[in-house]
Amino acid sequence: MDVIETVFLRNNLVVAFAVVGVVLWLSYVLAEKLTAGRIHGSAIAIAIGLLAAWWGGETTGGSRGVADITFLGGIGLMGGGMLRDFAIVATAFGVHLDELKKAGFAGIFSIITGVVVSFIVGAAVAVLFGYTDPVAITTIGAGAVTYIVGPVTGDAIGASDAVITLSVAAGLVKSILVMIGTPMVASAIGLNNPQSAMVFGGLMGTTSGVAAGLAATDPKLVPYGAMTATFYTGVGCLLAPSILYFAVQAFF
Repeated sequence: MDVIETVFLRNNLVVAFAVVGVVLWLSYVLAEKLTAGRIHGSAIAIAIGLLAAWWGGETTGGSRGVADITFLGGIGLMGGGMLRDFAIVATAFGVHLDELKKAGFAGIFSIITGVVVSFIVGAAVAVLFGYTDPVAITTIGAGAVTYIVGPVTGDAIGASDAVITLSVAAGLVKSILVMIGTPMVASAIGLNNPQSAMVFGGLMGTTSGVAAGLAATDPKLVPYGAMTATFYTGVGCLLAPSILYFAVQAFF
């Protein structure tokens, strides 16, 4: 047991990757078996992560979730800003501007509109729940853009861990709603061709939600919606901690 404990402690980052891998595998199995693919595995994985963070804090009395459990300490590094931002940059490098041009003016306009409208809705909800601090309002509003934009914005403007967690939760709720709602409204909004899929991806923005929703509607539309949704995330990461933050400061 001493040898096993030593191996786990000395290689805690490897253990973190293994644990997250198992959680992802289980999440995708649950998504397929329980929801027939209507809820994306990534959304279930994020929900499990949030529950695990709460459980870790309750169990250990610490402030770092499961990272306060000794042999899971590597999750603190794996889930930190460094690897997260690396993943975002890696995703952005996989997108080419020439592809965005194919979406035309409607696609570009939908991205900007989608980011701003989602941010306003999220910020309004934060205000309704009693938040008056511009940093908290901006972070929660950014979370409503996507659950990636929320933490990026929160770190950039100095939000607390609790507010950043709320921003992730807001983005997760949005992602699940898009996953479930897309096939229900597809026929009513004419979501049946590549052009409309690109506009839809630009308006909704949550890549996992758009991809899963379009997959349940028509798998052929997934690449088009995912393309503009990916740009949406990048635009959100640029606008939320800068222009949108300054706009919130002007009001609060």
